[in-house]
Amino acid sequence: MSERTLTAPRPNPETQAFWDGASNGVLKIKSCGACSRPHYYPRAHCPHCGSPDTGWVETRGEGEIHSVSVMRRGEGAPFAVAYVTLAEGPAILTNIVDCDPDTLAVGQKVRVVFKPTEDGAPPVPMFTPSGD
Repeated sequence: MSERTLTAPRPNPETQAFWDGASNGVLKIKSCGACSRPHYYPRAHCPHCGSPDTGWVETRGEGEIHSVSVMRRGEGAPFAVAYVTLAEGPAILTNIVDCDPDTLAVGQKVRVVFKPTEDGAPPVPMFTPSGD
């Protein structure tokens, strides 16, 4: 299995704090000051109540697989694409890495890892089985 080349992210003002966190090994999400609900992907207004009172919070970097599919064609195949439900509540679409993709299961505990991208740009958060 060959490593896939990860395209460098293109941070913008709304996502810069997310990528800064990734560069420091921290997975950040947004949380609403009005309704107190966390959300992912990063955006200026809360998707739950519409409030613009959102702020960045650090996650524990832990979650569990909600659904998973193994891709068997293309660069870097096989690789796993999954929805991971973070311990804080939101789900994130991601890759599960550094494991045999055929051993993955719904409900399996995972933790965040950061994979390098081309040109030394911020790394991309992905997940790996946590062994719990």
